[in-house]
Amino acid sequence: MPSGKNASVNVPVNWNSRIWGRTLCTTDTVTGNFSCVTGDCNSGKIACDSGGSAPNTVVEFDLDSNNGLEFYDVSLVDEFNLPVVVVPVSGSGSNCASTGCVKDLNAVCPRELRLSRDEEVVACEDPCSVFRTEEYCCVGNRSSCEPTTLSKFFKTECPEAYSYRKDDTTSTFTCSTPAHYNIVFCPKSTNDRLDQHLSLNRQFILHFLFLLQDYSYKWVISD
Repeated sequence: MPSGKNASVNVPVNWNSRIWGRTLCTTDTVTGNFSCVTGDCNSGKIACDSGGSAPNTVVEFDLDSNNGLEFYDVSLVDEFNLPVVVVPVSGSGSNCASTGCVKDLNAVCPRELRLSRDEEVVACEDPCSVFRTEEYCCVGNRSSCEPTTLSKFFKTECPEAYSYRKDDTTSTFTCSTPAHYNIVFCPKSTNDRLDQHLSLNRQFILHFLFLLQDYSYKWVISD
């Protein structure tokens, strides 16, 4: 699909699931196994049978789950691999707004969180995955979870995105039903406003469409 084009995918009522993009995907010339460096779903083929594995920027939806409201967010808790935004094009409510992460965090990722391949940073990892300590993983009494210096990096760069566990108050958005959404991977924009996005990156969108091939969902991917 050329950059800037769009496609639609149908989803059922009360859908509760995730959407993500995969990068640096290849097919093994000997085994035929398909795999990706980021966001891989470990199916060995283009279509996914299960969720993707970190690192991946995740769009989360819970549709018509509570009093006619649809919940959605863009999460960096499973790390970051590419910019993505969600833009409601219908629905209403004071919290029915665009959200996501416009910036390429791979370019500014703290050194200790960088995931590299062939000397290129391909993802910015979650502190919990790197250090595996209580401070970063928020284990035990979850009510006491607080952002750390490293998780604050994600929140500073992408304030609308879900950046650490218990970050619901500033990063979960809702629209009244029925609503429709544009999901934009790799938006090209000269400013940080989430309602102005100019085009799509071909490689990421192709992976996104393939990932949803086996499902009867409807989504709009638009520039």
